[in-house]
Amino acid sequence: MNKKKFSIAASLVAVPLLAFPAEKPNVIIIIADDLGWGDVSAYGNATVSTPNIDYLAQHGGCFTNGHSSSATSTPSRYGLMTGMYPWRNDDAKILPGDAPLLVSPSQFTIGKMFGHAGYSTAAIGKWHLGMGEGKIDWNKEITPRGNDIGFDYTYLIAATVDRVPTVYVENGRVANLDPNDPIYVDYEHPFKGEPTALSNPELLEMRWSHGHQNAVINGIPRIGYMKGGKSAIWNERTMAADILAKVKGYIDTVPAGKPFFLYYGLHEPHVPRVPAWEFEGKSSTGPRGDVVLETDWCVGEMLKYLREKGIEENTIVIFTSDNGPVLDDGYADGARGTRSIHDPNGGLRGGKYSLFEAGTRVPFFVYWKGRVAHFTTDALVSQQDLLASFASLVGEDVPAGLDSENIIGTLLGNDEKGRKSYVVEASGRLAYRSGRYALIPPYSGPVTNETGNELGTVDHYALFDLAAEPAQLTDISASNPGLVKKLKAEFLEAVGGHYNPGQKQEALQ
Repeated sequence: MNKKKFSIAASLVAVPLLAFPAEKPNVIIIIADDLGWGDVSAYGNATVSTPNIDYLAQHGGCFTNGHSSSATSTPSRYGLMTGMYPWRNDDAKILPGDAPLLVSPSQFTIGKMFGHAGYSTAAIGKWHLGMGEGKIDWNKEITPRGNDIGFDYTYLIAATVDRVPTVYVENGRVANLDPNDPIYVDYEHPFKGEPTALSNPELLEMRWSHGHQNAVINGIPRIGYMKGGKSAIWNERTMAADILAKVKGYIDTVPAGKPFFLYYGLHEPHVPRVPAWEFEGKSSTGPRGDVVLETDWCVGEMLKYLREKGIEENTIVIFTSDNGPVLDDGYADGARGTRSIHDPNGGLRGGKYSLFEAGTRVPFFVYWKGRVAHFTTDALVSQQDLLASFASLVGEDVPAGLDSENIIGTLLGNDEKGRKSYVVEASGRLAYRSGRYALIPPYSGPVTNETGNELGTVDHYALFDLAAEPAQLTDISASNPGLVKKLKAEFLEAVGGHYNPGQKQEALQ
């Protein structure tokens, strides 16, 4: 276990206060799962309509250069929660469903910050940050958990929808678990007598394309093996509505006059893509397009509920995604064949797992009715900056040494400063963004998007001008040696000893 984690007891740094409201606003961060920059019609996509997400963009801040902390889920969420670059923690990589809690209870988190400011806090939906201390007994109370890193209430998908256990965990206990039917999980060995995708292919209602050959649950092959817990198993068809109901239920429990912070983790459009029946076949791009429509519905329903409760004007809503899009991520659902009619990258290069722009440039909108007028900006902003920025807004301090920057003025449309530079992470590999330029260091390995190494084995730093060519098709390093030298020096100083050009990419699960 990596010990390079920051303690909440670290020295605090006062963040300059900006636009402090008379009444502290509620804050909701909605984070989609694998939603691409080009999946949202507010950015020009004309194939899959997202009117509710577009509403946030059209009536609030629309960020065309917003980034996640990583091109994969676990490290991205780690950056958002802790305000730290995920590559500083060696354990911040794609976690199995039975991984220990990645964020130490001693670390400062966005949940702890809001809690200290007098907020009620909750994390509901997709989690993928681990639970417990390893070798989890799912039949007992799990600790440490999300409640130990700053959240008063948690109702979580432990990892991803394609991984076991396929159950919800509420405040550290598996929801709806029958003690007479205990649940067991193993990521190495199958349980005797339990079907797998290889032993019982006749049970499959969805076919795997790669990596999903283990337990078969609800007709879907998964990663990992699971036994028991039948009463606790979720229903993919109702998952969006079930999680939304928990969101509404939580909001109802917050005492009148007390502000709340809600981390709302959507599971869409991550695989397996199983929309509610009312969305089945409603898009022109198959199951992936259908679950994008369902994602948009979730946003609309939540906004509708805020209006019904009379709290829309005092609630900041941030909508974003944990990383860029992927078409075939383990299931043969036809998504790869839809690329000719819908580009989830929006013309950007790369995607999930990639160091190129589509790996971390994601939908990013800030909506605060009556307080944030509509604006569009290409300022560079990052999800990990939400911690320091909201600390500024609610008058809290943050520990020294965080990578989170206070860009609250940019988020609220008061300036266009944003970040000057940013270290990009994808599957353990690093690259550098500075203003309009993207610098990708040399890495050895095969030419493949899945390893974030589309350039293959190269012996130089590749340089791209994103303002001139967002698609990153032209490497301009040869004609700009001085700029490469400058950015290389900045990059190496920023990452210290974390950059290793010869590192090998671990196999993706």
